Amino acid sequence: MSTRKPTFAASGHYAANLDAGPDEVFDPEFESLVRKILLRLGENPQREGLQRTPLRVAKALTFLTSGYDQKLDDVVSEAIFDEKCEEMVVVKDIEFYSLCEHHVLPFFGKAHVAYLPKGHVIGLSKVARIVDLFARRLQVQERLTNQVADAMMEALAPHGVAVIMEASHFCMMMRGVQKQNSSTVTSAMRGTFRENARTRGELLELIRN
Repeated sequence: MSTRKPTFAASGHYAANLDAGPDEVFDPEFESLVRKILLRLGENPQREGLQRTPLRVAKALTFLTSGYDQKLDDVVSEAIFDEKCEEMVVVKDIEFYSLCEHHVLPFFGKAHVAYLPKGHVIGLSKVARIVDLFARRLQVQERLTNQVADAMMEALAPHGVAVIMEASHFCMMMRGVQKQNSSTVTSAMRGTFRENARTRGELLELIRN
């Protein structure tokens, strides 16, 4: 059962909540857990540099997992419009940041999202917000890619959707095999993009240029 309470979903921006007063308490239980982690690591939570760290960590992790506090309808809102356009729409190079669910270490990169409209288009900024909706959760890149594709299909019911993500994973860079220059590419194809090789080829050409 989830005990999640504080949220940044409404405000949307972590930076607006960075400043902390000397007596501020964000989430007492969460902050207590962070203090225990610091102690377990052999640190002193009372030393000057760490006194506000439990608060900052609680705020940061709450923001970085704020996708749990939102639904697709909240993100899309009223930004779907009737339009006769049926030509491919591609939103390239959407930067995203997420946390690997295996080690809670960051992975980050760029997403390319394309769709073939069928009577409806979506506000372009909402495509990036859909990516954030699922990136701001504990994730694996493969699932994240498919969730974005499925959400676009649900929101628009288009002829097809394609999502391609390329990311670097700190769990490979900082620990384990410690390979600094590796990247992971995942794709999810729906509808026409899956069924038609020519459509996929057109998409790849547009992404490369």
